[in-house]
Amino acid sequence: MEGRSDELRRIENAEIARIVSWQREHGLRSVTDGEFRRGSYTDGFGRSAFPGLHTITTPDPRWRYTNAAGETSDANVSVVRDRLTWRGPVNAADFEYLASVTPGDCIAKMTLPGPCYIHFRAGRGNISTEAYPDLDLFWNDIVDCYANELAALHAAGCRYVQLDETSIAKFGDPDIRAALEERGDRWQDLLELYTDVINEIAARAPAGLELGLHLCRGNKGGAWQAKGGYERVAASLFRKLTIRSYFLEYDSPRAGGFEPLREVPDGKVVVLGLVSTKVRALERIDDLRRRVEEAARHVPLDRLCVSPQCGFAGDVAGTGLDAADQAAKIGVLSRLAREIWGEPKPMTE
Repeated sequence: MEGRSDELRRIENAEIARIVSWQREHGLRSVTDGEFRRGSYTDGFGRSAFPGLHTITTPDPRWRYTNAAGETSDANVSVVRDRLTWRGPVNAADFEYLASVTPGDCIAKMTLPGPCYIHFRAGRGNISTEAYPDLDLFWNDIVDCYANELAALHAAGCRYVQLDETSIAKFGDPDIRAALEERGDRWQDLLELYTDVINEIAARAPAGLELGLHLCRGNKGGAWQAKGGYERVAASLFRKLTIRSYFLEYDSPRAGGFEPLREVPDGKVVVLGLVSTKVRALERIDDLRRRVEEAARHVPLDRLCVSPQCGFAGDVAGTGLDAADQAAKIGVLSRLAREIWGEPKPMTE
């Protein structure tokens, strides 16, 4: 069994080295390991770290994922049976390998699932009252675990971590809000709670470690879980949070307009996720340029960036886009960025 694990890691190492070179060749200066060692985005620091965390499926239609063909699939719900305790670094060794194959003019970025997704999916009803008679203890454990993991990553040389916090953007969906209310959670209270938790983690992050926050509405095999713009969450999201960089889903009408960006204060950066990772059709660069111009009415151009709306695979199933599709989309983004902002500077320390 150990030999098989060693062989798997060798294969992963080779593929990660290849995909880092691929990213660099296609114009990216911030590179990742493609999350190739994970079965889904939550494995980066969720099920991989906490033996007491489990998942079940829910038939509730308000939580289902929907694809472009109108097909639906049930969603996973988190179940917490034991204390969530940090047992040592989960990602440090993976980062060290990534850093070892990252070109000198690039920066290696690690991604972790956001700290609030477990509660968002579980609710009080799926968090053991034996392990957590008081939810304050649950949140204290979450913050401690993330603070320890970020410290371990920083000690391994990591200077850039992206938190994939998919919960907050989903508050814009009336079906999601209704499902939360039914289980006893007011979305307004959760918004305040979740932003408090993220701020506490950010406050405990090591000096010199940059945190970015990615928001989307679900990315399961090309399907999504929610719709609705950022209007309801914009003030707390942009003004209350101490995070400096935001990666925002903006590839379809489901994400709403750019008007909520008027809440973005000076000094913060917005990465516009204008290119879809859910559909194979290639976006036209003129259309993308117009959308950047629309967003620049609310946030100055020098504090805007562009990116895909999410990863090309939210889990091991992918989203139906092959390597050629992905290369074409990254190529369009690289060309657009150069036309608007010029040649990038190296992203080294």
